[in-house]
Parts: sequence; structure tokens; C-alpha cells
Amino acid sequence: MTKNASKTRRYLALFFPFLPAERWLRAAPRPPDTPLVFAEKARGAMRLASVDAAALAVGLRPGMPLADARAQVGELTVVPHDPVRDAEWLDRLAQGCARYTPLVALDAPDGLILDIAGAAHLFGGETGLIADIEMRFARLGMTLRPALGPTADAARALARHQARPAPDEAGAIRRLPVAALELDPEATTALMRAGLKTIGDLASRPMANLAARFGAGAAMALRRILGDAPSPLDPRVTPPPVAAERRFAEPLGSSAHATKVLAELAAEAIEELGERGKGGRHFRATFFRSDGLARTIAVETGHPTRDAGLVIRLFAERMDGLADPLDPGFGFDMIRLAVPRLEALGASQLGLEGGAVKEAAIDELADRLATRLGRGRVRRLRPADTHIPEQAQLELPAIDAPAPLPWQAPEPGEPPTRPFHLFDPPQPIEVIAEVPDGPPQRFRWRRAFHAIRRYEGPERIAAEWWRRRDNGGLTRDYYRVEDAQGRRFWLFRHGLYDEKPDPRWYIHGVFA
Repeated sequence: MTKNASKTRRYLALFFPFLPAERWLRAAPRPPDTPLVFAEKARGAMRLASVDAAALAVGLRPGMPLADARAQVGELTVVPHDPVRDAEWLDRLAQGCARYTPLVALDAPDGLILDIAGAAHLFGGETGLIADIEMRFARLGMTLRPALGPTADAARALARHQARPAPDEAGAIRRLPVAALELDPEATTALMRAGLKTIGDLASRPMANLAARFGAGAAMALRRILGDAPSPLDPRVTPPPVAAERRFAEPLGSSAHATKVLAELAAEAIEELGERGKGGRHFRATFFRSDGLARTIAVETGHPTRDAGLVIRLFAERMDGLADPLDPGFGFDMIRLAVPRLEALGASQLGLEGGAVKEAAIDELADRLATRLGRGRVRRLRPADTHIPEQAQLELPAIDAPAPLPWQAPEPGEPPTRPFHLFDPPQPIEVIAEVPDGPPQRFRWRRAFHAIRRYEGPERIAAEWWRRRDNGGLTRDYYRVEDAQGRRFWLFRHGLYDEKPDPRWYIHGVFA
């Protein structure tokens, strides 16, 4: 972000220096009596991946071999490093920070960056916003180092590398050590040997000389911290086009009361969707607890909808099926309903016979079953743009958007051209025909002979030339046949005699 643009943006970086230890202590029965370290195997040896405040105070640092740490400190509590659970905990913290702004980015493995432009006034300014964040993280037992900056990179560097306060942000940025650029160790050492120890020292030098001597990466990192180059933020969740939220002076201690508020928010969101001429396909409710954590529950629909009752029923289905029930803890102090996925939804005319009503009821049933059983458990067949019979339909989740292609229906009064049941793969049969390329007269299938009394065909389906490897590149001649007992089958010859000297016959389906 350029300097001019950065004046309109404000970023807040949150650094958790002891995140693995404090995450582990939340589940520990009691805190250990000795310094706590987390070890992992790196570069052929067990090394410290993270330490707690007590270990840091006695001189232990991440990256130190575990053997050296034991030699330096006799008594240690050593825990295997678990970066997956640390990442999950950081994501939960980020989810809770969405109460302040929807633009929250993960700064893995131990930090977050918030774009707070236009959000600080809700808390009486930036000082009140930081105080509220510190209060909530203190309840979670998290040590926090926050810092504000005109760019995301500047705020991050201040949170992680600022040693003492400065009268203003510009001065604080210029007093940062060159380690704040987070270059490779060789480049950082080269800068310090050249007498360039702070960001201010680098900023006073011509940028072209820095790039020529220390590499383009050093120059770009410096420009991003100073605000002379874009410093983009990649939020973990894209801000939704429609959202409604409600804050409470006194936290709600009842999940039932929270559900009633969710119904009111759904009505507000549906009203805005109606003004836009849109319908929602994805609804996401987030319940923010007063201790700083949050819980998100999402539902989807198979078609765009503006039915608030349907949305609430889907949320009720999802909440009833949760393995971990919605726990208000010390109470919910904010609830937000977001609609991240919209589609056009115009007015529709119902038929006199109620056909549209029946279709809507089927769609609602599919949505409820998918919400209760899982997104991929309820499926529908959708038509595909191909003449190959076994590829003419796709099995997709019922809540996915329907394909624009219509099903091919037979002429009124005519029998269906395709059987409802297809064999996958087609089953080979033995056929007797009058002429090599003529219709079948008799065929043997499953050790039984069938004398053909009537037939219709051939229906010739040529191979798709762009997919010849998938189907062998042979033409198919399909016949609808009826045997002497009145049973009807769908047979085909795979290949013409000028394509293959001895084409095989198959039965592909049975008509009802």
C-alpha cells in the first residue's frame, strides 16, 4: 500500500509469544513446576520449537538443541511440539477477533493482523479497541503484544521487534532493528556488518544502492514496512455481501435466547436480499462469547431462497445434530449472521395445480436432509452434455446448483428411449444375427437364451473424437428389443465391421 493510500488504513498486529505453551496449559490439569519447552526433530537433532515465559527467563530460546537446554537447566518439562493444534487454536482466536472487523488475517504460527479502518470508533477509539482485545485475551490466559501501524508489515514488525516505546509510529518504525525485515540470516548479518543496524539507517540510504548490494528482497521488505510498496492483507474469510449483527450490553446466557435473536437477524438479512433481488445459498451464523472465543455454524440450500423460516429450520437441524453442543460459556455478547453466497432470485408464478409448490417442498426436504446427514450424503442426478449413455448423468450433492441442461424426455405416447437401470459396466452377451451388421435375432445372457420377437434400431452413437481413449474410439449401434416373454432389453454392438473385425455385443440396460 502506498503512503497516500496507507493514511486511510489502520492495521493492528497481535503477537502471541507463548502461544504453544498457553494453548497446552489450557488443557493441562495443573501448571508444571519447571520451565516448559516444546521439542521437535530438526536438522538431525531434537531442538526447542517453542518455550514458555519461565524457560525464556533462564536463557532458553527456540532453535536450541534439547541436549544443550537440559545441560543449562537441570529440570525441564518437555512436551512434543504439535503445530497442527497450535494452528487450530490460532484459527479459533482469529474467529473471535472477527467481532472487531471482518478483515482478520492469520500471521502463522503465532500472530494475527486486523484491518481496523472504520472499526475503532465502536470502542471509543484505537486505545479502547486494544484495551477490549487485551481484556478478552487475558481471560483466555494468552500473553499478547499488540501494535498499530499504517501498513500490515509495519504493524507486524512493531509487534514482534519493538524493544521500547517511541513518541510516534514513524519514529518507532525507524528505530526497529534490521531483523524486523526478516531476511535470511546471511543478509541480516551483512547489513549489520555494514553498520546498518536499524530501519532508519536503511531508510537514509538510496534504495537502488541497497538493492544492488543486499538484494532486491531487502529493498522490497524495507519499502513495505515504510509504506512505499503494497502491503496486502489476505483475510481468512472474505467479507460477505450481506450481513446482520447484534451486540448486547449484557451477555446472553441462554442458547434458546440466542436462537431467537438469530431468527430476527435472518429476517433482517432476508429483507436486504429482497431489496437486491437476490436469494441466499449459504448462511453463516457466528456466536461471539464474552471470553473472546466464537462458534460458527453454517447451512446451505440447494436453490437461492428468501425464506427466513426455512433458514431457521435448517439452523435448528444443524444445532440439534452437533456433536459438541453450542455452549454460551459466560454468555454471548454478539451474534452475526452472514450471507456469503448470493444468486439472482426473481418473482415466480405458481401453477394452478400447485406444481411449483411440490417442487419447493422437495427442495426443502433435500436441504433439511443434507443439513442433518451431511453435505455429500444426499445426492441428485444431473444431466450432462454427452451422447455416451453411461456419461449422460452426474451424481452431485443435492444442494449444488442444478445443471442448466434439461433431461431428454420421450415424445408423448412413445416408450422411453433409455432404460432407468443401466449396467456399469455393460455386460457381454452372445448374439446371433442374420447378417453381420444386422439386428440381433437371439442372444444368450446369464446362461439363458432369449428369442427376439421385436426390435427397434439401430440408434448409432459415434465415439467422441476428443475422448477416444476413454471409450475405445468405436461406434455403438443400440437396439431396443423385446423377447418372446415380453421382456425388453437395451443391446448394443460395440464397433462396426470396418472398425473392428469381430465386434462384441453387450446388454446395457433393462426396461421396466
